[in-house]
Amino acid sequence: MTDMRIIRLAAQPTLDTLAVTRAAIPTPGPGEVLLRLRGSSLNFHDYLVVAGHIPVAEGRVPLSDGAGEIAALGPGVSGWTVGDRVMGAFFPRWIDGPPNRTNNNAISGETADGFAADHVVVPAASLTPIPDDWSFAEAATLPCAGLTAWRFLVAEGQVQAGDSVLLPGSGGLCLFALQIAKALGLTIWSTTSSDAKADRLRAMGADHIVNYRADAAGGETIRAGTGGEGVDLVLEIGGQSSFVQSVRACHMGGKVVVVGTTANGAPELPLGDVVMRNIRVDGIAVGSVAQQRDLVAFLTAHDIRPVIDRHFPLEQLADAFRYQLSGAHFGKIILDF
Repeated sequence: MTDMRIIRLAAQPTLDTLAVTRAAIPTPGPGEVLLRLRGSSLNFHDYLVVAGHIPVAEGRVPLSDGAGEIAALGPGVSGWTVGDRVMGAFFPRWIDGPPNRTNNNAISGETADGFAADHVVVPAASLTPIPDDWSFAEAATLPCAGLTAWRFLVAEGQVQAGDSVLLPGSGGLCLFALQIAKALGLTIWSTTSSDAKADRLRAMGADHIVNYRADAAGGETIRAGTGGEGVDLVLEIGGQSSFVQSVRACHMGGKVVVVGTTANGAPELPLGDVVMRNIRVDGIAVGSVAQQRDLVAFLTAHDIRPVIDRHFPLEQLADAFRYQLSGAHFGKIILDF
């Protein structure tokens, strides 16, 4: 085979302009490997890119998650062999240490080509191995959602057993955070809009659940449920629709960690609460390759596997995003190659 399937974005991309085309299989350069993709998964960041909400160069290859096997090694590559089962990185140049302008300037599927192709060339240093008994689909859920959950709880949250955490919803990020939090011995508060999803969250280990559609003052409810104290750590993804409630749910001296937004418009900042209750508001974006290795080791040690909702072929990428936007999913949405 000399050519492959690939999706490149139009100058003004929308879901309706997503189309699979053919291209020659690329050749890896010095320090690079050719990866044969076997699976990817959807993140809200990917939707923002393919729908034109995050401007990218015309012809960009989308998708920030990817797992597969090494098909060829470029000159000077050591430590990998052809056939190794690996996954890529959201920030392929952020290998270790704190984030900076240099190691965060390449973002897979945004400022650098991502994984919506049968074959991709990536820096060898950006890869991490897949556990032997994991499927490619399972591995493809980790580089964005799984790693963000890990960094939120461990690197930024610095949680200890017995701490409490608030997790919003039942997407892949929150389910990873729930699984990791349970293994760390945390008390977990979850929010959802569905009684059926609430039952599934309880079955996964959520200790307390608030239905945010039925309870518009969920933050106050959570504080009341903790004896007026609030939770130690809050994951914030809703933006305009949930930021106030996240702050209200947080205890004095606690932390709200913002990892993105699924809402339009800027959130209201309850400055009085933030200041007078000494609440720290931090923003994070995914994590480093070294942190991804730590995540894989933790998940393997605790026998934690990703929650997968549905599979789609590459040719149905637009349909996969439409399903994501419906909010019907529970866990990750997979693309199979």
